[in-house]
Amino acid sequence: MPGADVGPQAAQRPAGFPIASGWTGEVADLDPRATPGFEGRKADGRALLARRDATLGELQERLYAAHHGREGGRSVLLIVQGMDTSGKGGIMRHVVGGVDPQGVDIAAFKAPTPAEKRHDFLWRIRRRTPAPGIIGVFDRSHYEDVLIHRVHGWADAKEIRSRYTAINAFERELSEAGTVIVKVMLHISRQEQGERLMERLERPDKHWKFSPGDVDEREHWDAYMDAYTRALRATSTVGAPWTVIPADRKWYARIAVQQLLLDALEGIDPQWPAADFDVEEQIDRLRATMD
Repeated sequence: MPGADVGPQAAQRPAGFPIASGWTGEVADLDPRATPGFEGRKADGRALLARRDATLGELQERLYAAHHGREGGRSVLLIVQGMDTSGKGGIMRHVVGGVDPQGVDIAAFKAPTPAEKRHDFLWRIRRRTPAPGIIGVFDRSHYEDVLIHRVHGWADAKEIRSRYTAINAFERELSEAGTVIVKVMLHISRQEQGERLMERLERPDKHWKFSPGDVDEREHWDAYMDAYTRALRATSTVGAPWTVIPADRKWYARIAVQQLLLDALEGIDPQWPAADFDVEEQIDRLRATMD
């Protein structure tokens, strides 16, 4: 079991809060400082993250080797959602950053361009879904179109319901084509977000990360928690379930997302492809060039 030597009392399977199909809970009731499935401390979590990097890297390389360039091959799509400062960048650096970049495609979806607005909201998303052998990562995603649009009233309730239906159909299509979908909401508390925003203001080296709009959005905190609750209830399906990751402790969020990626890749169980040439013959030919 990876990381089994990290802390004698530590459970080694950080799980977040899995959201089953038909869930009727509230995001606001989930503790953003919890560490479900892991009893270790910060140092234990960091050590576990480092220990499992090699395992994640090998699985990713096997996925790339076995499926890249194949029609109908397998892939993974990690969808990361969360409020500002919830740690999305840290997931990119410390979890996704631990694998070979040639096998990863990261898309950060900002406000749509005028050209993108001429199409339906999933058009630009479809263009970035992972090819076989690739781990695709959405740093924010199509869920912005049912979150911020609900909060600010840019789409009415009927349109939001229509988008839930379109999202479920889209993700079912991806799953049936061989993509394992991992959806995480990084769940940060309002207090923790305030402290992280204050740090950005107090440190000149972090000013570039701050936007005055971040403070504006805090005024809608409860509306965002309601929008997340509704989106998770409507779109957590058997083939594409959500996991809420407590994110007040950055180190925990990282090991929890890493665990989900490991689970996805181990479920695919990619194998090194067999050589399509005579290995012994090529060894002899190579040796002949070394005399």
